[in-house]
Amino acid sequence: MAENVDDSFYARADAHINLSNEQLRDIGIGKVSASMMYSVARFNAWVSACGFESANDMSAARNETIDYFVKQYSEMLKDNLDDYVANFEKYMGSKP
Repeated sequence: MAENVDDSFYARADAHINLSNEQLRDIGIGKVSASMMYSVARFNAWVSACGFESANDMSAARNETIDYFVKQYSEMLKDNLDDYVANFEKYMGSKP
């Protein structure tokens, strides 16, 4: 997981997860997942835009920005998949 996380890092992540879990009462898991991924992509596009002086500057760094976020997501996904594999029964309950 991220090395230099602040004290509220996991609480903020849990708040997003809790909102998604609430949405599962009204819609399927795939749709909630797609909405969450879209919101993260949209927010990170805005975060990226905040760091540039112009659209041209942002455009010039587009591929580098994509590579950064894809790498971060990939590492986080790998860590969480490994955690679920190691703790499958605990997290998911026993499956017949």
